[in-house]
Amino acid sequence: MPWLQLKMEIKPEYSDQFEDILLAAGCAAVTYEDSADQPIFEPDLGTTPLWQHTTITGLFAAEHDVVQTEKFIRQAHKQIFDNSPFPPFKAEILEDKDWEREWMKNYHPMQFGKRLWICPSWRDVPDPTAVNLMLDPGLAFGTGTHPTTALCLEWLDSQDLNKKTVTDYGCGSGILGIAALLLGATHVISVDIDPQALQATRDNLQRNSLPDKLMDVYFPENAPEVEVDVLVANILAGPLTSLAPILAKRVRQGGLIALSGLLNQQAEELQNTYGEWFDLDPITEREEWIRITGRKR
Repeated sequence: MPWLQLKMEIKPEYSDQFEDILLAAGCAAVTYEDSADQPIFEPDLGTTPLWQHTTITGLFAAEHDVVQTEKFIRQAHKQIFDNSPFPPFKAEILEDKDWEREWMKNYHPMQFGKRLWICPSWRDVPDPTAVNLMLDPGLAFGTGTHPTTALCLEWLDSQDLNKKTVTDYGCGSGILGIAALLLGATHVISVDIDPQALQATRDNLQRNSLPDKLMDVYFPENAPEVEVDVLVANILAGPLTSLAPILAKRVRQGGLIALSGLLNQQAEELQNTYGEWFDLDPITEREEWIRITGRKR
């Protein structure tokens, strides 16, 4: 069924009051979005910062009377905010869709490097002779569409991973660790803080007909402190900085590291941090996102 969508541009400090107004008016869901392209890269743990120019959206059943609803919102606004101006207001009908099917329809096989293809599990592979990773990300991050994932996949494709051991730190859907196995690695340790990511990783391992013994899946606190030949970590700059001693310790002498999830303005800090243990390569950049790689001294 279609939905009635009401949007208002608000100041972030008044978000709680506007959310209460919309819920009192009978909306089924409230969302926030950026009105002015202001990025928030890494909020502090336990915080939910909003943008200086925030749009709040209330989703109502289509049969809701838009005139009466707007009247209710205006009256509630006047009671709370006295004579302050009523914010810009927009009402529109949102046609209902099967959003999962809509996403599936637009997710196509993608090639990374010379050998590797990432293929949605519901589509045919374009090249049966290639290294084909069948993927269903589920609720976990990692499909290959984001520049940081693409940078890591292309780097893995360019390496000789035969008989190598690999750690995928922040495994998400398992895409990097499974790609490493398909490219010749003998064993992968996958680590993530999200139980849904660990489950998605296990599911995708089975989807690619790979034996469970080739990959161990852990929460960070349970991950073994063993040295591997290759470590990839596609997470954020903050965790990469704080985890640097731990991640460096888990790469053998002469082993390789690949870090992503980083913006170009974060490069210098991460290079200085990991340069303590690794001889680093020139940075690779795509759409303002970067990849840092190196070899442990």
